[in-house]
Amino acid sequence: MEITEIRIKLMESSEDRLRAFCSITIDGCFVVRDLKIIDGANGPFVAMPSRKLTGHCNRCHHKNHLRAAYCNHCGNKLSFDSEGALDSPQKLYADVAHPINSECRELIQDAVIQEFEAELKRCQQPGYRSRYDDDFADAGEEVEAALIDPPHPSPTPPKQRPVDRPAERREENLAGHDNDDFGAGIF
Repeated sequence: MEITEIRIKLMESSEDRLRAFCSITIDGCFVVRDLKIIDGANGPFVAMPSRKLTGHCNRCHHKNHLRAAYCNHCGNKLSFDSEGALDSPQKLYADVAHPINSECRELIQDAVIQEFEAELKRCQQPGYRSRYDDDFADAGEEVEAALIDPPHPSPTPPKQRPVDRPAERREENLAGHDNDDFGAGIF
């Protein structure tokens, strides 16, 4: 696995531990976005993209975040923590993408932190603009376009039904019969 591109968006508010957002491209063909670079006790570290875990309201079954006190849909008081399942903040989020082993995690972290430090130096230069803001408009320009052949060289047209006038047939059937039985006159 090779990390072929890293884009960093520095966060200017230093009140929080969040230093930057990051995206990585793996082998020039797979992008993982919204990695976070966070100040830790031992320096910056990379947090994988994650989402808040949700639970369903007992009344309306609408999804709500696990720390919500009331349902966002019906206003019912929620009690997700009744089993004591929310003892730690780690259980509030689930990784969207993450490395399988520590070797891969270290590879990603080392490459991202190195690029983060380079981005910190670049931001000191006049006219600096983050490449992260390009919104990946140029992603894939270096890759040749692949043509995909259709599954069949010449697809056959769908079968045509003979043109029939069902309204005229119904009128003929109804005119000749005065049957009031259930379903009479349908066919």
